Amino acid sequence: MAKITTAKIIRKARAVIAREAESVLSVGKQLDKNVAKVVNLMHKYKGHILVTGAGTSRAVAQRFAHLLACCGSPALFISAADALHGGAGAVTKNDVLFVISKGGHSREINKFVEIAKGKGAKIIALSETDKSPLAEMCDAVYKIKAAEGVDPYGMIATGSSLTNAAACDVLCVLLLEMKGYTKEQFGVTHPEGAVGKKLAEDKS
Repeated sequence: MAKITTAKIIRKARAVIAREAESVLSVGKQLDKNVAKVVNLMHKYKGHILVTGAGTSRAVAQRFAHLLACCGSPALFISAADALHGGAGAVTKNDVLFVISKGGHSREINKFVEIAKGKGAKIIALSETDKSPLAEMCDAVYKIKAAEGVDPYGMIATGSSLTNAAACDVLCVLLLEMKGYTKEQFGVTHPEGAVGKKLAEDKS
């Protein structure tokens, strides 16, 4: 195995960051009137926003659900696997199911969507394509494609997961502003930790 010099490691590390930053920036260029359709649908419904995904998308979905709640939109992560073992009973006609799926072909995800749709929930997908079995069941598709070459082998979701997280952040901030959710309201649900301490100091 050839020795990798410190200088080469640093160059490579910087190249990874540059490539991922380029992919995140590409999200802005992909946003069009469809983002308004997606965020208006999420804002309209008065139930919960249930977020799901599998693999790396599961981690992005969990992050998104938490941030939505922080921004004043009642949201919960729900595992597609658990949903198929009874968890889908949590879905109501007042809810929005937000699905993160790169290609829209995951069997457990699509089965969960089928159940949720049958219960009257609205379905939104964050996906690279609007032509898939998942997309056909959706009320809206938030189509975002990561930059070419941002993931090792085009398969390991390093940069693409960061890109999807940024696309989700867009929705969080838009909903926060549409709802008029204030820092004071946030302070009620985040009384602990460094953030809670700072909010308390700001009030005093």
